[in-house]
Amino acid sequence: MPTFELMNTADTHIVNRNMNYTDLLFYKKAVIIYDLTYLFCERFIDKHDRTFDQMVQSARSSKQNIVEGYIDLATSVEMSLKLLNVARGSMLELRQDYEDYLRTRNLRLWQSDSKESLSMQNLGRTNLDPQYYTQLASTRSDETIANMVLVLLHQAEYLLYRFIDHRSEQFLREGGFREKLSTERRKVRGF
Repeated sequence: MPTFELMNTADTHIVNRNMNYTDLLFYKKAVIIYDLTYLFCERFIDKHDRTFDQMVQSARSSKQNIVEGYIDLATSVEMSLKLLNVARGSMLELRQDYEDYLRTRNLRLWQSDSKESLSMQNLGRTNLDPQYYTQLASTRSDETIANMVLVLLHQAEYLLYRFIDHRSEQFLREGGFREKLSTERRKVRGF
């Protein structure tokens, strides 16, 4: 994980501007989840059904709050953790929508130890190309796509939870931006 070091005081920048959220595994999965959800809704949910917009917005919210939350780590751990938890909440909401879809249509929810789920879990660990998943899903049934997304949601939520937990512990040990800024200020003043 990148560190958020204060820059040299001769530099006009105080925080690291080279933070790259696109390298985060849970962000990459969130992109795939968004793309698959959009495709799923386009194919299987009536555009006039409130669920269409709700599912697409939950997937989008997950992805966008990861972006904002990660960038906010540079200056506000508290705000960052709040936004990352909003992303988790959106993932859980989307998970419920997919589970509801399967249940209300009497479609099968893959058990975590089923051959389909295990295969998808492995694929989710080894392939992070959104185009691959949308091409794969373009010929699959609603039941299959919903289950594919559910597996990816479990993986992304788990990774995001671990990241949040790690950052919370790091904040407790090291403090945040304000503490680091005060330390640098004392160094400049010679205290």
